[in-house]
Amino acid sequence: MRDLSISVYFARAVLKNAVAQGLDPISLLRKHRISPRLMLESNARISIERFADLQVSTLQAMNDETLGYGTRPLPVGCWSMMCHAVIGCETLGQAISRYCRFYQLFDLGLHPALAEDGDLAHVVLQTQNGRHGANNDYLHELLLFNTHRFASWLVQEHLPIQAVHLESAPQAPALDYRHMFLGNPIEFEQPCSQLLLSRTVLEKRIAQNESSLRHFLRHPALIMLTQEYAINSWTSRVRNLVHRQLRDIPELNDVATTLEVHPQTLRRRLAAEGTTFKDIKNQVRRDTALHFLGKQGLSIEEISYRAGFSESSAFIRAFKGWTGVTPYTYRKGL
Repeated sequence: MRDLSISVYFARAVLKNAVAQGLDPISLLRKHRISPRLMLESNARISIERFADLQVSTLQAMNDETLGYGTRPLPVGCWSMMCHAVIGCETLGQAISRYCRFYQLFDLGLHPALAEDGDLAHVVLQTQNGRHGANNDYLHELLLFNTHRFASWLVQEHLPIQAVHLESAPQAPALDYRHMFLGNPIEFEQPCSQLLLSRTVLEKRIAQNESSLRHFLRHPALIMLTQEYAINSWTSRVRNLVHRQLRDIPELNDVATTLEVHPQTLRRRLAAEGTTFKDIKNQVRRDTALHFLGKQGLSIEEISYRAGFSESSAFIRAFKGWTGVTPYTYRKGL
């Protein structure tokens, strides 16, 4: 599995309604070895694995798959039932339509709806009885993320999105949202929250079955966050190459040669996905460091080496720039 990290904003969003539900956010964080101090750092990050486990623990403790953002709780088990209702569909269009109809059965204040308009297909989040407020903005993000990643899992490829529209202003760095939606363009403060897809994707055949669904349901949150498919973005391809050679990171020209494209072409393609080669190198190093800091028995010097640094001092400076704390402080809080 790739080492990935996620903005602490998403962890704060998961826990936002915990106290109102009688839960102790500190206990939930410590259960998954996430330092509560990180919740106070605006640019802090946590590993994808810990975030996924935190999300599952919190919704299970709440018995609410909307994490307290819906007008009524959505009992744990609804996601599993939705998956079983969808898995027998032949095409993605049928699956998304059934997915939307399933959630329209519940009075959550918000539900997805599928509409087709010319060459575009829209998965629009519709409010029920006009109910909407800033307190459920994260529900918009969560529903659109789950829709895109689940649809991608069904057809075993990351579905290209024409655009993601969110009603709210960004609550985390815009680049983090682009990562959550796999580099696809995102527009904020829009009239409605929706995914805009090419209508042709609705014709794609469902590639999963009851057997693969059983595996998926063991930890769908983690699988949707980390699953890779044969068709990857340029960012993913470059990231994978850098990750495999962290102890001797190649230059952009070397990566372009490996990918059989001109360096300038690679720069343009990465820019179109909202990133740069330098950003990818830093992200791989950061995520690798976060991953190994959660392991027992590894010194800071060893983690520095595994993250591609020749000197610990350079690693410590870089880590503080990434997270706002030193690796020693980060580990102490775990």
